[in-house]
Amino acid sequence: MKKLLAAGLLAMSAALAPISAEAQEVTLKLHQFLPLKSSVPADFIQPWIETIEKESGGRIKIEHYPSMQLGGKPPELIQQATDGAVDIVWTLPGYTPGRFPKIEAFELPFMVANGNAEATSRALQEYYEKNMTDHFPGLKVICVHTHGAGLLHTKSPVNKLEDVKGMKLRGPTRVITSMLETLGAVPIGMPVPAVPEAVSKGVIDGAVIPWEVTLPLKMAELVGNHTELSGDRGLYSATFVFAMNQESYDNLPDDLKKIIDDNSGVEAAATAGRAMDKFDKIGRKKAEDAGNTIITLDEPETQRWKDAAAPVVDKWIEDMNGQGFDGQALVDDARALLEKNAM
Repeated sequence: MKKLLAAGLLAMSAALAPISAEAQEVTLKLHQFLPLKSSVPADFIQPWIETIEKESGGRIKIEHYPSMQLGGKPPELIQQATDGAVDIVWTLPGYTPGRFPKIEAFELPFMVANGNAEATSRALQEYYEKNMTDHFPGLKVICVHTHGAGLLHTKSPVNKLEDVKGMKLRGPTRVITSMLETLGAVPIGMPVPAVPEAVSKGVIDGAVIPWEVTLPLKMAELVGNHTELSGDRGLYSATFVFAMNQESYDNLPDDLKKIIDDNSGVEAAATAGRAMDKFDKIGRKKAEDAGNTIITLDEPETQRWKDAAAPVVDKWIEDMNGQGFDGQALVDDARALLEKNAM
């Protein structure tokens, strides 16, 4: 009888014991600023979510909230993740000027690997792992990446450097608005979702964005001119971060952490870059089909733009030195990684 009672108590204890960490189920909230059908949400974030859920056997559930559905504005996304208001975000570090200075090396003029987002993203991820792993306190960085070649989309045609003088142009980050000012434009910083209304109301004369971003913004319908540079070069690129609240990550059991880790890093960055490259082609074709004017500056004119933008690089190096970093070393490292990864 005693043996039966002991066995029964053991069975009851087992039934009432907490679920083991290995069987833990987690729901994570992912917040970002673009519609689901945009390039990165459609071809990177959503497939990433599906991979995480599948590899975890359904133990990780990720709720995807696009277009700022959980509230706030795009510049607040980093803080939402840092504070734990959401678990995962995708956003631009440049939306919080000066907060992540080292990443700005990849936002300097002409820091694009042959206009290719995949190659540039691989270079940026390597740069992050070498120089910036302590740069996002409170966050577990899944990957960093860039878009492809940034170019001009304007109401009036831009055939030469002098044509941008006095133009009110939207710039996404501190460094890029500084570049626009140096080139003679009137830079206006704003998150990308605000661009269509600003163009339609005449607040700005155009924007510097890659081809893929023209799709959700319907820029081919809002402006009639697009200016590229020779040699498939980008005037600039913007950087992005896909990151998780550190505590949300730390609270995962080890086997679920490994799934996040296995889907982080350079291959994740490259996948995000490929999404940008794919939609760049679609965006350019849409402008062609609309009958818009696509201007490609020749090599001598492109060099004029490079020469005019050079002081932006010099000033950034000086600023970094003032913050205790070796600005020249960071630029040299970024350029070397871009050359290594050029495709």
